[in-house]
Amino acid sequence: MSLNKKSVDDINVKGRRVLVRCDFNVPLKNGQITDETRIVAALPTIKKLMDDGGKVILCSHLGKVKNGPNEGESLAPVAKRLSEKLGREVVFVSDYNVTGEAATKAVEAMKEGDVILLQNTRFRGAEETKNGEAFSKELADLADDYVCDAFGSSHRAHASVEGVTKFITAKGGSNAVGYLMQKEINFLGNAVENPVRPFVAILGGAKVADKLNVISNLLEKCDTLIIGGGMAYTFLKAQGYEVGKSLLDETKIDYCKDMIAKAKELGKELLLPVDSVTVKAFPDPIDAPVETEVYGVENMPADREGCDIGPKTAALYAEAVKSAKTVVWNGPMGVFENPTLAAGTIAVAKALAETEATTIIGGGDSAAAVNQLGFGDKMSHISTGGGASLEFLEGKVLPGVAAADNANA
Repeated sequence: MSLNKKSVDDINVKGRRVLVRCDFNVPLKNGQITDETRIVAALPTIKKLMDDGGKVILCSHLGKVKNGPNEGESLAPVAKRLSEKLGREVVFVSDYNVTGEAATKAVEAMKEGDVILLQNTRFRGAEETKNGEAFSKELADLADDYVCDAFGSSHRAHASVEGVTKFITAKGGSNAVGYLMQKEINFLGNAVENPVRPFVAILGGAKVADKLNVISNLLEKCDTLIIGGGMAYTFLKAQGYEVGKSLLDETKIDYCKDMIAKAKELGKELLLPVDSVTVKAFPDPIDAPVETEVYGVENMPADREGCDIGPKTAALYAEAVKSAKTVVWNGPMGVFENPTLAAGTIAVAKALAETEATTIIGGGDSAAAVNQLGFGDKMSHISTGGGASLEFLEGKVLPGVAAADNANA
């Protein structure tokens, strides 16, 4: 995984057309943006390119677009919000073809410092398939250089993420990463490849299956691995404990046994829950009031379900974080969407907020949890990509990162 990538600071864009892949996959309700975090995160790169005299062409996907192009998933609201944030008009090309005649004409009319936004890239259909080859070329035809600033999509080998880069290279242009991508690569990459020790990794969430490679990879890299969330119960079952009606993946019990053995073999500390907050039945709806009882892992009743780490476990995990110099956290400790079952996740978030360590939150539910619980501004870095950050922690090469030119190229 080469982390030394060409950035927007390394390219001269004056008078040149620059295609920027952003992550504008924002939540919309009745055509209104309900969370503009991703728009705000893209602004530094866009402003840098504008100020340097580039002709800035933005593109992004929004939603999953299962039933073809539709106004409900148009990027029009994003163009409007961007115009307000940048203090100048962002021309929106509403053409569902994305790179058609309307886009070509809009680009031809651009002056230095102008910004346009193309329509939702997913409106072109499956951009990761062979159809993506033509789309990749059409995107590259609009530009001289390419900047990827969409970390949340960088694990997908799509036309607007990876495919476009080879056509830009062929015409002698540069493929760089934006400030947001650079920050993600620096924090996540350095945490995994070159951490300041002690390095503590905290993994939670529902399923062991989602984190198989992450668990194995992080065990080799970290000093202490902490397991919480629904996936902890398969580990407890592997140790011979009763887990009642808790989430359990029978097919992964042997894998968990192997990981427990691997930790011992490598001399790594693997921390598992010592007690659990249990419920009689899972709350429905998820945030409904619920009665709980705490049980030690050695005496969990067969008719109850563990939905959060218990207070002793929370104290144990908080203590483990105190002496850390680097902490990576991916996945909540319990059903944090329910106020009664959020205590474990809050305790871990609070411990991270109070530590002197570099704290990195790996996107997805853990990012939502720290933000919702009010600890977001206390973390060193909150990743903008759930799936991408998970694959990074697995040690995988991300297509969107790999496709960028190396800094010395």
